[in-house]
Amino acid sequence: MPYVRPYRRQMWEMGTAATGALVAVTTVPLVTEAVINGPITHHRGGLWLLAGLALLLGLGEGLLLCIRRWVLGRAATGVETDIRNDLYAHLQRLPVSFHERWQSGQLLSRATGDITLIRQFVGYGMIYLVVNSMTFIYVVALLLHLDVRLAFVAIVAVIPILVAGNRFRRDYHRASRLVQDQQGDLTTIVEEAAVGIRVIKAFGRHGLEKARFAGMARTLQSSSMVTVRLRGRFFALLGLIPNLALAAIVLGGAWAVTDRVLTLGGLVAFVSLFLMLVWPVESLGEILAMAQEASAAVERIWEVFDTEPDIADRPGAMALADCTGHLRFEGVSFSYREDGPRVLDGVDLDIAPGETVALVGATASGKSTLISLVPRLADVTGGRVTLDGADVRDIQLDSLRGHVGMAFEEPTLFSASVRENLTFGAPDASDAEIDEALETAQAGFAYDLPWGLDTRVGEQGLSLSGGQRQRLALARAILGKPRVLVLDDPLSALDVHTEAKVEEALARVLSGTTALVVVHRPSTVALADRVAFLDGGRIVATGSHHELLGTLPAYRAILAQEVDAPAVDLGDEVPRAEEEAGHSGRTGSELEPRWWEVTAG
Repeated sequence: MPYVRPYRRQMWEMGTAATGALVAVTTVPLVTEAVINGPITHHRGGLWLLAGLALLLGLGEGLLLCIRRWVLGRAATGVETDIRNDLYAHLQRLPVSFHERWQSGQLLSRATGDITLIRQFVGYGMIYLVVNSMTFIYVVALLLHLDVRLAFVAIVAVIPILVAGNRFRRDYHRASRLVQDQQGDLTTIVEEAAVGIRVIKAFGRHGLEKARFAGMARTLQSSSMVTVRLRGRFFALLGLIPNLALAAIVLGGAWAVTDRVLTLGGLVAFVSLFLMLVWPVESLGEILAMAQEASAAVERIWEVFDTEPDIADRPGAMALADCTGHLRFEGVSFSYREDGPRVLDGVDLDIAPGETVALVGATASGKSTLISLVPRLADVTGGRVTLDGADVRDIQLDSLRGHVGMAFEEPTLFSASVRENLTFGAPDASDAEIDEALETAQAGFAYDLPWGLDTRVGEQGLSLSGGQRQRLALARAILGKPRVLVLDDPLSALDVHTEAKVEEALARVLSGTTALVVVHRPSTVALADRVAFLDGGRIVATGSHHELLGTLPAYRAILAQEVDAPAVDLGDEVPRAEEEAGHSGRTGSELEPRWWEVTAG
C-alpha cells in the first residue's frame, strides 16, 4: 500500500517489538513446564529462579506491547491523515463537472467514514493479521516439538476454519460494499435536507423528507443485518472449533501422560500454548471483517483518486506576469459530452483591454457556459480562448485565476466571518481595499452586523438575504482588482434602487478592467461599452445597446420581458423597509439587516 511506505521505519520498529513480545509470551509455558517437571514433581531447586524468569518475561512482554501500540498508533493515524489530505486536495483539482455528477454525500462518506475504516485496519487488523500469523507458525512449531500427535489435532482443526473463512471473505466484501454505498446515499439525504431546510419548511414537506430518510435508513439497516448474520455464523464457528480441539487435546494428553509418553509439565505447556492459538483463531473473523470493510473503502476512495483532472496545467504552462486583459474567443465550441449536442458552436468575440462587453441571450443560450471558459472552470472542445494572445490552457491555472475575478448569479458564502469570505480570493487585502470593495458593491450593511466584519455567516450564507449575499460576492470578486472581471448576472437579486447605486459604483471599477458581464436587465446593459447577443450557441450580433435595439427584434424581445418582470430583492426591499420604519420609528438603513437573520459566532 503506497501510503504505508513512508512509515516503513515505524513498521520495522513495531515488527521488532511484536516479535520480542511473541517470544516472551510463548516462553512462559516452557518455563511452566520446567517448574512442574523440576521443583514441583521431583522437588528440585531453582523454583525462585524460574519464577523470577517468568516475571521478567511478563514485564518484557508488557513493555514491548506498549512500544508496539505506541509506534503503530502513530503510523496508523499518519496514514489516515495522509490519505485524507491527498483525497481533499484531489477533490479540489477535479473539475466542476465531476462534482456535478457525484452526490456530495458519497464524497463526504468517502472522506470521513471510509478513511477511518482504512486507519482501523492498518492500525489493528493488518498488524494483528501479521502478528497472529507469526504466533500461529511459532506456536505450532513448539507444539510439534512437544508432541506431534497432539499438534496434528490442532493443525487439522484449522482446515474447516480456512474453508469457512474464504467464503466469509467473499460474501462479506460484497455486503460491506453495499452498506458503505448506502451510507453515502443516507449522508446525501441528510446533507440535502440541511441545505434545503427553507424549501422543506416553506412547502411543509417535513413528512415527505422524514419518510424518505426513514426508507433509506431501513434499507441500510436491512443491508447491515446481512453483515451481522454473516459475522454471527462465522464467529460462532470460530468459537466452536477451537473448543472441540481443546477437548480432544486434553483427553488425548491425559492418555499420553498416563502412558508416560508425555510429562505432566509437557501437557500443561502444550495446553497453555494451544490456548494462545485460540485468540488468533477467534480474532480471525473480526480481522477478516475489517479487511473486507477496508478493501471496500479502498475501492470507493480509489474511484475518486482514479478520476484524472481533465483541467490541469499543461506541460510547459507559463505564468502570466503582466496582464493587459485582452480577451478573445476564437471559433469556440463546447459540449458537455463527446457525443452530445453543442452548447456553443463557433463563438468569435474580441474584447479589448479595459472594454466591458454585456452578454445577452435567452435562457439556455450558453451564456454561463461561455463565461466559465475564461477561468477554465470548463475547457473548450473546439477553438480556443486567449488572454493577451496566449491560449488560457497554456497559462498556469493559479496565474490565470489570479488575473480573472468572477461573481456567480447564485453566490456561495462559506461558514466563516464576513471578512474571511471577502478576502477568500485576496487574503492580503488591506482594510482600505475591503472598505472600497464594500462601498462599490453597496454592501455597507456588513459593518452593522453584530460583530461587524467578524460576524460569522451561516452555512452558504443562508443567514443573509439573497441581495446581501450577492453584494458580498460582488465585493469579493472586485476586491483583488483583477485585470479581467467575469460577472454572471451579479445584480439579479437586487431591487432597482440598490441596483442603480451598485451600477454607478461598478462603472468606475469597470473603467479600467476588461469585463464580460451576463445581463438580463436593460439598466445593467448601460454598464457595457458593447453588447454581444448569444443565440443558439452563437454570437449572432454585436454592437451598442441602441444599435441592437434598432436592428435585432430578438434582442428587443428579451429585454422587453425583463422590463415587464417585477424587481424583487430577497429580504432587501426598500419599500418594505420604509413601511416597517414608519411603524417602528427606525430608518430603512437601521432595519438592514435584522439581527435574527445573522448567525453570529
